[in-house]
Amino acid sequence: MATSSSSSVMSAILVPHNRWDSSSSRGRRSLVRVNIPVPAASVPLARFHPTAAAARWLGDLRDGNSIELAYHNRNNNSMRQMKLKKKKKSDAPKAWKWSTSVSHSQQLKKWIPCCSSLSRNCYGETTPFPLPKSAQPFFLHKSRFPLATHTFSTSGKRFCPPCATVGPDEPHAASTTCPDGLLENQDFDSLYPQLQTSELEEFLSTELPSNPKLHRGQLKNGLRYLILPNKVPPNRFEAHMEVHVGSIDEEDDEQGIAHMIEHVAFLGSKKREKLLGTGARSNAYTDFHHTVFHIHSPTCTKDADEDLLPLVLDALNEIAFHPKFLSSRVEKERRAILSELQMMNTIEYRVDCQLLQHLHSENKLSKRFPIGLEEQIKKWDADKIRKFHERWYFPANATLYIVGDIDNISKTINQIEAVFEQTGLENETASPPTSSAFGAMANFLVPKLSAGFAGSSSHERSSNSSDQSKILKKERLAVRPPIKHNWSLPGHNTNMKPPQIFQHELLQNFSINMFCKIPVSKVRTFRDLRNVLMKRIFLSALHFRINTRYKSSNPPFTSVELDHSDSGREGCTVTTLTITAEPKNWQNAIKVAVQEVRRLKEFGVTKGELTRYMDALLKDSEQLSAMIDNVSSVDNLDFIMESDALGHIVMDQRQGHESLMAVAGTVTLDEVNSIGAQVLEFISDFGKPTAPLPAAVVACVPKKVHIDGIGETEFKITASEIISSIESGLKEPIEAEPELEVPKELISPQQLQELRMQQKPSFIPLSPEINVTKLHDKETGITQCRLSNGIPVNYKISKNETRGGVMRLIVGGGRAAETSGSKGVVVVGVRTLSEGGRVGNFSREQVELFCVNHLINCSLESTEEFISMEFRFTLRDNGMHAAFQLLHMVLEHSVWLEDAFDRARQLYLSYYRSIPKSLERSTAHKLMLAMMDGDERFVEPTPKSLQNLTLKSVKDAVMNQFVADNMEVSIVGDFSQEEIESCILDYLGTVRASRDSEREPEFSPILFRTSPSDLQFQQVFLKDTDERACAYIAGPAPNRWGFTIDGKDLLESVADIPITDEAQLHSEEGNNDQKDLRRKLREHPLFFGITMGLLAEVINSRLFTTVRDSLGLTYDVSFELNLFDRLKLGWYVISVTSTPSKVYKSVDACKNVLRGLHSNKVAPRELERAKRTLLMRHEAEIKSNAYWLGLLAHLQASSVPRKDISCVKELTSLYEAASIEDIYLAYDHLKVDEDSLYSCIGIAGVNAGEGAMASLEEEESNEGFQGVIPVGRGLSTMTRPTT
Repeated sequence: MATSSSSSVMSAILVPHNRWDSSSSRGRRSLVRVNIPVPAASVPLARFHPTAAAARWLGDLRDGNSIELAYHNRNNNSMRQMKLKKKKKSDAPKAWKWSTSVSHSQQLKKWIPCCSSLSRNCYGETTPFPLPKSAQPFFLHKSRFPLATHTFSTSGKRFCPPCATVGPDEPHAASTTCPDGLLENQDFDSLYPQLQTSELEEFLSTELPSNPKLHRGQLKNGLRYLILPNKVPPNRFEAHMEVHVGSIDEEDDEQGIAHMIEHVAFLGSKKREKLLGTGARSNAYTDFHHTVFHIHSPTCTKDADEDLLPLVLDALNEIAFHPKFLSSRVEKERRAILSELQMMNTIEYRVDCQLLQHLHSENKLSKRFPIGLEEQIKKWDADKIRKFHERWYFPANATLYIVGDIDNISKTINQIEAVFEQTGLENETASPPTSSAFGAMANFLVPKLSAGFAGSSSHERSSNSSDQSKILKKERLAVRPPIKHNWSLPGHNTNMKPPQIFQHELLQNFSINMFCKIPVSKVRTFRDLRNVLMKRIFLSALHFRINTRYKSSNPPFTSVELDHSDSGREGCTVTTLTITAEPKNWQNAIKVAVQEVRRLKEFGVTKGELTRYMDALLKDSEQLSAMIDNVSSVDNLDFIMESDALGHIVMDQRQGHESLMAVAGTVTLDEVNSIGAQVLEFISDFGKPTAPLPAAVVACVPKKVHIDGIGETEFKITASEIISSIESGLKEPIEAEPELEVPKELISPQQLQELRMQQKPSFIPLSPEINVTKLHDKETGITQCRLSNGIPVNYKISKNETRGGVMRLIVGGGRAAETSGSKGVVVVGVRTLSEGGRVGNFSREQVELFCVNHLINCSLESTEEFISMEFRFTLRDNGMHAAFQLLHMVLEHSVWLEDAFDRARQLYLSYYRSIPKSLERSTAHKLMLAMMDGDERFVEPTPKSLQNLTLKSVKDAVMNQFVADNMEVSIVGDFSQEEIESCILDYLGTVRASRDSEREPEFSPILFRTSPSDLQFQQVFLKDTDERACAYIAGPAPNRWGFTIDGKDLLESVADIPITDEAQLHSEEGNNDQKDLRRKLREHPLFFGITMGLLAEVINSRLFTTVRDSLGLTYDVSFELNLFDRLKLGWYVISVTSTPSKVYKSVDACKNVLRGLHSNKVAPRELERAKRTLLMRHEAEIKSNAYWLGLLAHLQASSVPRKDISCVKELTSLYEAASIEDIYLAYDHLKVDEDSLYSCIGIAGVNAGEGAMASLEEEESNEGFQGVIPVGRGLSTMTRPTT
C-alpha cells in the first residue's frame, strides 16, 4: 500500500529511522509526556505519532520502511534494544498533525506508573502508561463511576474538577476561568470545607490498588513468574523470559558478550524452530540490564487442537538455561553481529552514544553499549561465552511473563512447574527464600507490592515450602542496573561539567540537550500519582506554549522538546530539554527556549491551562478505562515489565482512572506550579548557587553549513558561547502568559442551519445501476452511501474501541498530479496547509486547543497517489461532531499563509541538503532516479524546484484535488447509525460540490527507464569516519489490481489460464470445491494483491535463511513490495546491509535468491507458513478501527474501479485458496531479469570511493551533493523510501 509521507519516495526501501534533522537523536520522545501509572489499550494507528501535551500540527519527519536502530524506543511500541526492528516511517518533512497527545503506540506504554515520564529522551525509552492505541492520544477521560474504596465526599457530594464553560460574550468560545476560589488557594479548605488536613494526608498516603487479575509466584529454584489473563488478541498469548543480565554486567573483556549469547541461544534452539510451523512468532533483545526472549503464539495448534503453552515454555527453557554453544553457531552469529554493528552505526546511533556517554560519564552505562566492541567480538570462543552464561543465566535470575487468552490459572502454573521446576537445581544447595520474592532486588527492581512479590495476595503462589532442602548459591544483584549516579540535586554536586560538543561531518542541523538526572520516584501511593498528574499538566503547558506561539511566526528553532521520564534500564529519572535549529539560528533558539522555561517557572500555568489540561487528561483516562478489554497482551506485558523494573504499582486501566479521579480533586494551581517549577530549576535557575547542576549539556553540530550565496563553510562553536546563549535567555524580560479564548465549536448551530438550507444535503443512489441510497453488507457491517454533492462515504459501526472512532478522507491525485513545471507543488502545498493550522476566523492556537478539549488527533499528508487526512476522536462530549466540524472547515475555509509557505519550503530545502549525509538515503535516491527515469515526483523536490513555487501555485495544486467526486470518506467507530448519518449529512453534505475554475488533474506519464541502461548498476561512496555499507535492488511489478505500466491488464490473461493437475496436488483434497475456490481466486480482482503478498513472505524467508543465516553476509535483509492502487505500476525492493568487504557478495546472493524460485521450487510448507503469517496478522489487526479504515479505502473510488466489498468479505478465503501455481503466476510478472533489475551499492568510510573511476562532471551542478561520490552517469540526488 503506497501510504508514504508527503515526500513520497521509494515505497519499499528500508532505511534507518532518521529525522530530517540529522543532528537530533533518533529514539526521541514524544515531546512532552509525563507517564501516569495506568495501562493502555492498543489499537495501532501508524500515522499518529508522538505529540505534545497539547494538540498541534506535529512535524512528523518520517523515513520510509525504516530500520529502527539500537536503543529502540518504547515510544515506538517496543523496548529499547540492540536488535534491529523494521519500522515504517519516512524521512522527509511531512505534513504536520493536529494532535492532542502521545501516539497510540506510546500511550500504550504510558500507563506505567511513572512518576515523571514525559516521553523518553534521546537516548532511550519511555515508561508510558498503557493507553489504548485506540484511545485518544494524550490525555485521559473524566469518569462517572464511583471509586470502590477511596472516595472523597463533601457533604455527600462528589467533587468534580472544573470543566470549560461557555463564555458570556462569545457563543463559540469556552471560558477558561474556573469557579471563584477553586484553584488559587494552596490549602484544601476551599475545596473540602469539612475535610481535615489529617484525613487528606491519610488518603494521599494510602497505597494505590494493584491489578487484581495479575498472578505472581515463584518456583523453588527461584524463577519468578507473572500470569495475566487477557483476551486480546483471542486464542493467542505472549510468553517472555526476562533474564536479569545485560551489558552492564560485562567485564572489560566481555563487552558485547550478553548480546552474543542472546543470538547464539535464541537462533541455536531446535525447540524454538519446531514452533515455526504453528503460527508462533519469536524474537529476542538485549539492553543494559536484561536479556529478553519472547514468543507470541496461538493457544493451540490449528488442526490437532494441541495446547501450545508447554511447547513454548519448553523452548524458552532451552533458550535461556540449556543452550548449545556449538562452534558453528557461534561463528555464524559472530558474522551476523559484526554486520549488525556496522549497519546500526549510523550518525543517529553515534549521537545517541555521545549523549549517553556524557550523561552517565561517572558510571559504566557510558561504556557498556549492548552491541559491544568489534575487536572483542572477533576473539571470543565458545568456552568464553559459555562461562558468562553459567555466571548469569539461572532461574533465580530470571522472570517469566505470560499474558494472553488463558482461562485456567492453576493449569498454567502446573505447566510452568512441569517445565522449569528442576532447572537449576542440579548440584546446587542454599538458603530459604527471602521475605520478598525478588530477594535482594526488592529495594529497587520490585517494591513490596500489596498483591505482588512480597504481599500476601490470594493470587500469589510459591513453590517454596518449609521442606525445601535445596538452597541456591546464585542470587541476582540487589540493584538493577548495578551502578551509581551523580544526581542533579541542590548541593549534591558542586562541580559543573562544561558543555560538551560533538561535531561531525554527517550532521546537518544544530541540536543541544540539557540533562537533569534524579533518582526514580516510585509511584505507589495516591500522593505519588498526584505528583505525576501535576507534572504532566505543568509540562504540557510549556510544550504547547513554545510550539504553538512560535509556529505562528518564523521561529528560530526547528523544535523544542522537554522530556521527563523514568528509565528502569538506566536506574534514574532524566529531564531533558532538547533544542534543534538551523545552525545559523542556534543562539536565538537557545535563548527563546530558556526564556519560555523561565516564563513558566516564574508565572506558572494559568487557571485556564490547568482547567483545560486536567479536563482533557481525565477525559482520556475515562476513554482508556472504557477500553480495558481492548488492550493487547503485548502492551499489557510491556507495561508490567517496565512497572516492575521501576518499582511502580501495577494497576489496570479502570483502577488507574478511578485513582486519577480521586486525586484530581485535590490538585491546586499553586501546587501544580510549585512541583512543576522544581522540574525546570536546572534550566530556569541555571548558574545560581541553589540550583541543581545539569547532569550534562551536549551540543551535536555539523562541521560545515550551507550559506546562501557562499556555499559550504566551517561551523564554529565553543562551550563558552553555549553558556552565553543560555545566560542571555535568563536575562530577557518576560511577561505572564495571557489567557486564550478556546472555541467550543467551529460551526455554530445557527451556521449549521444556514448551511443545511443552502446545500440541502441528502443521500442519493450510489450509481445509475444501483437505485438505492445506502448499501449495507451484513457480513462485514459496512455501509456505503453517496451524498448529493457527490462525496462517497463508507462507514462501519464497530464496538472494538469503546466510544472511539477514526475517519479518513482520501483525495485522488497526490504527487502524481505534479507536472514538469510544478515539481514539489503538492507536497509543499500539503505541508503549507499543515504549517498554517488556521481555519476560518480561528487562529492556529484556537484550533489546537479545540482539538485538546475534544481529544482529536488529526494528520494531513500526501503520497504518490493521494492526499489524505486522518482523524481519531472520542464520541464523548460531542467528539465526533467536533472532528467532522474540523474536516468541514479544512475543506471549506482553509487559510493559506505566506509565512507557513516559507516554513514549509525551508523544511524541504533543509531536508534536501541533509540527504547526502545519509548513506542509505543517498543510495536509495540514486536507485530510484535511475529506475524511474529521473522523475522527481518519486524523490524530494530540489532547491531549484522549490524556488519556482509560490503560495498561489501550491494552494491551487492542493485545493484543485479537493473536488467532491474525487474524494472518499471512511469512518469506523462505536457510534449509532443515527449519530454517524447525522454528522455525514450536516458536515460532509454541506461541502460545496465543486470549486471555481477547477479542472481534472493532468497526469504526466510515469515511465520506468528504458532498459538495458548503463544506470542499472550504480555505486555511492560517502566519506565517513566509520565503515558501513548498504545496497538496494529493485525492479518493476504490476499494481495491486494487475495493471502494468505498459497498459496490460494481467488479470484478464490469468483468468484464462487453466488450473493444472500439479496445482491440485497441493490442495487438501484436490476435489471440485477446491478447484472452484482456486478458479474464484484467479478471477478475483485481488488476485495479484493476494499472491504478491504471499510471494513476498516466501522470498523474505529465503533471503534470511540464505543470505543471513547460511552465508553470513548480512545481519538484515528484506524484500518489500510497493503496489499502487491508482497508478498502473508497482515495484519491489530488496534492502540489504553489510560490510564494505561483503556488500558485493550480498547483492549477488540476493539476486540469486530472487531469481532462483524456478530452479528451487516453492515447497508446500513455505506457502502454508506464508499463509499463516498473513492470516494471523489479519486476525490480530481486525480488532483495530485503523485497520478497518484500510479495508474500507477505495470501495467507491472511481480511480480504483476493481475494489468492491468482496475484497473485504472474501479476504481470508482468497488467501486460503492460493496455490503454488498461483504464486508462480505472480512471480512471472516480477521483472527480475538482468535488463530490468536495478541495483545501487552504498559504501561509507574514510577511504570510501578512492580508486573509483567515475566522471563527476554531471554531479557538479547546483543540485549536486558535496561529500557523496556517485559512480555511474545518473543524477546524484537521493530518494527516501515510503511505507
